[in-house]
Amino acid sequence: MTVIDKVKSAFTSDSPETTTTSTQSNATPSHTEEKNVPSHPKESNAKSVPETAVLSDKAVFDQNKVTVIFVLGGPGAGKGTQCEKLVNDYKFKHLSAGDLLREERNRPGSTYGELITEYIREGKIVPQEVTIKLLENAMSSTLASPPNTTNEWLNGKGRFLIDGFPRKMDQALKFDESVVKSSFVLFFSTNENILLERLLERGKTSGRDDDNKESIVKRFRTFVETSMPVVDYYRKLGKVVEIDSSPPIDEVYEKVKIEIDQRLNSSSTQTSNTTQSTSTTNASNDAAPILAPAI
Repeated sequence: MTVIDKVKSAFTSDSPETTTTSTQSNATPSHTEEKNVPSHPKESNAKSVPETAVLSDKAVFDQNKVTVIFVLGGPGAGKGTQCEKLVNDYKFKHLSAGDLLREERNRPGSTYGELITEYIREGKIVPQEVTIKLLENAMSSTLASPPNTTNEWLNGKGRFLIDGFPRKMDQALKFDESVVKSSFVLFFSTNENILLERLLERGKTSGRDDDNKESIVKRFRTFVETSMPVVDYYRKLGKVVEIDSSPPIDEVYEKVKIEIDQRLNSSSTQTSNTTQSTSTTNASNDAAPILAPAI
């Protein structure tokens, strides 16, 4: 049995622990069940994963405080470069799913190191339980020690760019369910020839074992077959901002800033209106007992 088969078997086995978790997810939530929800990591290495990557059956973070933007695009579309600029100007925390997986693969004693290596080499997608848990733990670590003291990171608030994720529909749905509902998708599109040229050039100095033509072609096919349905799904929900990343970097970024400004301002206005509406409703409810005796 290969390493991949062994891990897949572990995720799908009918062990008592797995059966219990499945039963609880279909039952009405209770205080007893909440004890089984995985807590944020307290160890110094918050990017490590437990023996079994158990995901919560409800969102870990409050979407009114934690903003998540998925950054998608074919390999070499310029996601990382644009994220670096957004971090500087908008105080985001940039989390790369690929970087987290590579770090976990190289971490001494990693439970999933060999599995991750094999998946990356073949251009395949690592099981969602591993990737989502790494992201959740990295977010927990960041919120526990905010990168700065600006208003975007006060009182438990935070804003994240998650680069290269989700790459499959099940990842998208499970992250929204168990970590936090995403705000929207920033999708960088360009043609395959440009992507291939960029990655082959990057491969001369990157040292990455997947920056070769054979792996690049596999990654193209994987992206088209599994990640584009994710983009299409969020597009139908009105949650996709598509940017052509073929032009020079600075020209692309100017377009990105316009879209980000519109989305973030819209989100702030919506939150403000919701707060005012809630306050008005609460005030009306508070007044009701006073009016009741006069009726």
